[in-house]
Amino acid sequence: QVQVVESGGGLVQAGGSLRLSCTASGLTFDDVVMGWFRQAPGKEREGVSCINGNGGSTYYADSVTGRFTISRDNAKNTLYLQMNSLKPEDTATYYCAASRRAWWKVLIKHCNGMDYWGKGTLVTISS
Repeated sequence: QVQVVESGGGLVQAGGSLRLSCTASGLTFDDVVMGWFRQAPGKEREGVSCINGNGGSTYYADSVTGRFTISRDNAKNTLYLQMNSLKPEDTATYYCAASRRAWWKVLIKHCNGMDYWGKGTLVTISS
């Protein structure tokens, strides 16, 4: 049984930083594409960033490029999202997800096409 669990959310002032973590079990971690998504109240879920199995290729949404960094530690089955220069518009529930699809299939869909999802962690940025 695959389990995906996020942690690290919280309340941060604008301009601050936060690091999210995600652990995945029940799968071969370095075989799967991993991604971060977010959904703000009243808005559709959007792909924030994703990373291929060996960590050598990444994708970022335009809204976070230059501020967020995705990484993974395959030895620990853990995915990270380092978020810097946070803005109030970054406020959302952040979800971690895993995909068994090939990296190029996820990339062309801007990280969509995930198979397993966590329950989310809330990030709130105060102005």
